[in-house]
Amino acid sequence: MVLAAGLGTRLRPITYELPKPMVPVVDRPVMAHIVDLLKSQGVTDIIANLHYFPDTIRDYFGDEITYRYEPELLGTAGGVRNCRDFFGDEPFLVISGDALTDLDVAAFRATHDRLGGIATLCVKSVPDTREFGVVIHDDADRILGFQEKPAPEDAKSDLGNCGMYLFSPEIFDYFPEADPVDWAFDVFPKLLADDVAFHIHRVDSGYWNDVGSLAELKSGTFDILTGELSLPTVDGTGPETLHTGAGSTVPDDVELTAPVWIGENVTIGAGARLTGPVVIGDGATIGAGAKIRDSVVYPGTTVADEAILIGASLGQTGIIAAMKPRNASTV
Repeated sequence: MVLAAGLGTRLRPITYELPKPMVPVVDRPVMAHIVDLLKSQGVTDIIANLHYFPDTIRDYFGDEITYRYEPELLGTAGGVRNCRDFFGDEPFLVISGDALTDLDVAAFRATHDRLGGIATLCVKSVPDTREFGVVIHDDADRILGFQEKPAPEDAKSDLGNCGMYLFSPEIFDYFPEADPVDWAFDVFPKLLADDVAFHIHRVDSGYWNDVGSLAELKSGTFDILTGELSLPTVDGTGPETLHTGAGSTVPDDVELTAPVWIGENVTIGAGARLTGPVVIGDGATIGAGAKIRDSVVYPGTTVADEAILIGASLGQTGIIAAMKPRNASTV
């Protein structure tokens, strides 16, 4: 299940126009990176809960996945319970719709099966605990408790909760009856209070970024561009990337300094200068003589002639129009 109902308040103003899972990262929405990663590892049945701009997600993915609409938000766990019938009797994966990751699903499942608990949470060592909920555990990787964004000197762990979970169906026995239901405030405290075993799965050797802020969104975009994050459906990235998508126009006098990713149907004016890392989204227009460095220009956005962008994230309402629907054959 992909959690896709949230409001994405920390990504405003981008999320005034589209839901957080549809925020573009290089060549597709972040949720599309998740769906493609899961499908590349054999996950064939995917459901997403929807609330905020639901048609934007439906229109993009079509019948590639299943949807469950929430007229009123049910909470981070309540939305999962609302899809209980979809999961059947097997363990199921829950992943946030803003998780930019190279998660190894098979390794995650192997940890869940080996440890035998009712739930397994992905965790990663984080440099600053003040930005994350951290997970406290024992030597057998059983979870003992949590701290919410503790100061480093107060933190009892440096393992951040990645918002990627594997649950056995019995997890629903520990839900309160009424919605909304939250993992952190309702379900996980109930497991601890009842001495129910649940565990961690470490992903320190992998990549995870929740693209939860504009800075994290830009850094995640650049991590794909430079090859720090390798994904199965994004080819040709790395520090020397000079990618030009189909239908894009780049005059001979445009100066490109790698890494630069130019999407499809982009128009770049004469004399422009792009100094990487730079990502230009599909359908964007870069004016003549514009100078762009260390920036992301989102799909459908126009940069004026002679404009200067340094360390910027630039978008306009054309973002939605430029993200054309896709079908399962693109995976």
